[in-house]
Amino acid sequence: MIARIMGEGQVRLAQADLARLNELDTKLLAAVEAGDEESFRRTLGALLDEVRSRGVPLPDDALEPSELILPTADATLDEVKAMLKDDGLIPG
Repeated sequence: MIARIMGEGQVRLAQADLARLNELDTKLLAAVEAGDEESFRRTLGALLDEVRSRGVPLPDDALEPSELILPTADATLDEVKAMLKDDGLIPG
């Protein structure tokens, strides 16, 4: 799966990584729905850190379609809320 963190570039993630990312995505969705800014900030940071640490960066000139688009670390709760689907940011 190709993921893009807005403003940072793309990484390739293994299917095996999705279970951990989905756990964090579920927590992020709950924090957004509850309007819990502290939990939202913490969980968004953890999700982005996981993507950065598990992902293999693609070259800057690569033009792969992103299957997953994640917000920047400084995104607001409302900005992320607008990006959410029924099951969070991560499909599945």
